[in-house]
Amino acid sequence: LRVLLVLLHDFPSFLAGYSLSFCNVIPENCVQLRNLILSALPQQLMALPDPFTPNLKIDLLPEISQNPVILSDVTGPLGNIREDLDGYLKSRQPSNFVGEMLLPRLYKEGAKPGSLGDVDAPRVNSLVLYVGTQAISRLQNSVIAHTPEMEVLQKLMELDDRGRYISLNAIANQLRYPSSHTHYYSCVMLFLFGEAKAEGVKEQITRVLLERLIVHRPHPWGLLITFLELIKNQRYQFWSHPFTRCATEIEKVFESVARSCVVPD
Repeated sequence: LRVLLVLLHDFPSFLAGYSLSFCNVIPENCVQLRNLILSALPQQLMALPDPFTPNLKIDLLPEISQNPVILSDVTGPLGNIREDLDGYLKSRQPSNFVGEMLLPRLYKEGAKPGSLGDVDAPRVNSLVLYVGTQAISRLQNSVIAHTPEMEVLQKLMELDDRGRYISLNAIANQLRYPSSHTHYYSCVMLFLFGEAKAEGVKEQITRVLLERLIVHRPHPWGLLITFLELIKNQRYQFWSHPFTRCATEIEKVFESVARSCVVPD
């Protein structure tokens, strides 16, 4: 932890550029350690917009048009998915890629789909980042629905609970400093919450965000922005969902995090 704090202070661009590689090896229960990595700012980004600014328009920030520097190998872990994935993103061919071919290839070699703990997390992390970068490079507007990239990301929600948790963490790992990636993946996370038919998916999205916020600071800027939008925008009806009131202890946690995240008007 001390070594990482030194790197965060003296070489933040290094941590930011290799965040994917770090997240691939950090145990998932080391939430604060991961937050440290994801809070690293490139040295040219001197200050962050205050996420608590009333009526902050994220899409109008100049940084949102800038792609972050990625120094990790994104395509390597994709393995035999890459060729079919590229074809589907360009022309939706092969037509059965999302429906039949994608999910079985996300498991470790020799593992049976559905086996607990056998989803290949580094492959999912690379898939989520690669799909997002392809979407950003070709999107002409802010509409993300009904795109091949969104179809791939939505398909990940059909994995078992463990696989879905890994996928949502892969998305949350991209909620960092202001950039085109943070903006896109924030929209993706909110879209998945809003479009999910199963209450369990909404609950799991909330869990992934919340467990990163209940640890000590720092909290990545994009994480705060996304959670604030989720709990404040009436479109998502966040407080109406049963999982926010399922137990007194859970209710207190939500209220505590909400108080710390929301500045009174």
